[in-house]
Amino acid sequence: MCTAITYQTKNHYFGRNLDLEYSYHETVTIMPRNYPLTFRGGKNLPNHYALIGMAFVANDYPLYYDAMNEKGLAMAGLNFPDNAYYFPYQDDKENVAPFEFIPYILSQCQDLAEAKTLLENINLANLNFSEELKASPLHWLIADKTGSITVESVKEGLKVYDNPVGILTNNPSFPYQMFNLNNYLSLSKEAPVNHFAPSLNLTTYSRGMGALGLPGDLSSASRFVKATFTKMNALSGEDESASISQFYHILNAVDQQRGCVDMGEGKYEITIYSSCCNLDEGLYYYKTYENSQITAINMHHENLAGTTLVNYELITGQQIRNQN
Repeated sequence: MCTAITYQTKNHYFGRNLDLEYSYHETVTIMPRNYPLTFRGGKNLPNHYALIGMAFVANDYPLYYDAMNEKGLAMAGLNFPDNAYYFPYQDDKENVAPFEFIPYILSQCQDLAEAKTLLENINLANLNFSEELKASPLHWLIADKTGSITVESVKEGLKVYDNPVGILTNNPSFPYQMFNLNNYLSLSKEAPVNHFAPSLNLTTYSRGMGALGLPGDLSSASRFVKATFTKMNALSGEDESASISQFYHILNAVDQQRGCVDMGEGKYEITIYSSCCNLDEGLYYYKTYENSQITAINMHHENLAGTTLVNYELITGQQIRNQN
């Protein structure tokens, strides 16, 4: 399971936790403007916007988990089992395989408005990357400096929702997740007032009691509530260090620790990596389960006019600075 968030200080940020019980040995992958893209629906793009993101590269094709393009549009795919539904090929639509959805949008759209327009004629087709790599049941968060949307392909069709909180987790569907926030409208960052029985001398005995009842479990519905509360109340300085530090504190509030979600056969779901994209500067930050140090890759330090993928292996070992 996973959590994706947006955040704004002076700049605009986008990122996610990838929560799984195993890794595909993903890399930070830059797709330059002249890397030839051929989509399963027949569309060819020899030239397009450059991308940077986390991907599993198979047969020289990046299967992106999350990415942003050089214009500051970002997108992440999150697990959506039992709800995601991909359709047969439709002649009157732009047919896009789920595994190519992220590069399809980010290679062609410079902002959220263009993405919404492109989505109007898309059919997410039930196409696998290969026999070994079947289509994953996903839904997506797409964002730029102006806001964010959630895209869900379900049996009723392709649904596009404005996402005012800039948060996405997993099941259930996005409309339910938003409605569920009503159950927590009494929570506050402020100390609570005694509405229970004003005639009783009830007082606070600890800091943070305004958020008493905030979910702390690891389910996707609870993570949606906690991430939303944390993000909507988080305060940060304007500089880059303060911004990315606060961004990671928000993600840390809903990360997964080994041993807490038992998947059977000795496997446990963990937060394999956490990413943070500066949409204004083209900076991709990440840290991994074993490596708490934040690593940065600047897409503009590469030749974005190139034709071949640029891959950065993840630094997964813990980086400890000895002070004495």
